[in-house]
Amino acid sequence: MFRTVIEEIEHSLSIEHPDQILTLGSCFSQEMGNRLADNKFNVSINPFGTIFNPLSIIELLELTLGSRESLGESVIERDGLYYNYKFHSSFHADTKDKLAAQVETSLNLVKSTLTNTKVLFLTFGTAWVHEIKDRKLLVANCHKMPRNGFDKRMLDIQEIIPSFFGIKEMIQEINPDLQIVLTVSPVRHRKETLALNSASKSVLRLACHYLSSMAPDVLYFPSYEVVMDDLRDYRYYDKDLIHLNEQGLDYIWQIFSKTYFSKKTSNTLKQWQEVSRALSHKPFNPDSHKHQQFLLSTLNKLQKLKSVLQVDKEIASIKSQLNTNA
Repeated sequence: MFRTVIEEIEHSLSIEHPDQILTLGSCFSQEMGNRLADNKFNVSINPFGTIFNPLSIIELLELTLGSRESLGESVIERDGLYYNYKFHSSFHADTKDKLAAQVETSLNLVKSTLTNTKVLFLTFGTAWVHEIKDRKLLVANCHKMPRNGFDKRMLDIQEIIPSFFGIKEMIQEINPDLQIVLTVSPVRHRKETLALNSASKSVLRLACHYLSSMAPDVLYFPSYEVVMDDLRDYRYYDKDLIHLNEQGLDYIWQIFSKTYFSKKTSNTLKQWQEVSRALSHKPFNPDSHKHQQFLLSTLNKLQKLKSVLQVDKEIASIKSQLNTNA
């Protein structure tokens, strides 16, 4: 054997397609969320935008469930647009009121989602944080403001652990059955230097270790270890040599699926993927008898999946392509 295979992951979680899933965190959380959505899972993906450090993720959840009076303190104006330091730059508007409406909509959406979420996936990207000088206000995004206006420091696990359990308690007051899966993003933050990136990832990994050890409903998924210890090869990286390519992400997805999906879910997933490939087929002659029979066969498979997956749009699309006398 010429590779080190990640060990089987022990866990108590079983996910099925109707289960509500919420992902928050770094761009890796976005990637896994997209794969869940593509495979017809009931998932809400990074509704706050990309957030890299754990304390900012926790702060946003606190704003979701608690007081929002402090939100106005983190609003800034740059080049004619307003931003909020607590949110990703995708939240912006030409007036403060419009920005406040965007933020409020997002917070309310997450609050509503949390009440029936089965699994909350949190992906931590970096332990490095920026704070506004003099005010010591933690920011999730600097929004391209001058760097000399911020102090930069690395989080300590003693900051992360109590903050995490504080928000966990708040969430489970409205949803006691929710389970949390933590992961550390395998994407390197080279702007910190590779040495300091390693220090940062170490803080995050150690925090996840303690958090998952201290609570039975907090699990850890080793995406970081899969990339660093199992794949260990630049063939799985994109051109920037930092982000994973499709092949690398697909490999993590396979382990993720094997780990958390029930047997029933895995069988449904195989059926959907077969249909999904069929839906992407581009016919040479859409009106040919052969293609019309192919559409009928695909429609039949979709009808069988309708009881467990939301496939109404796909069914409507197939029907629109059928000849009336097919």
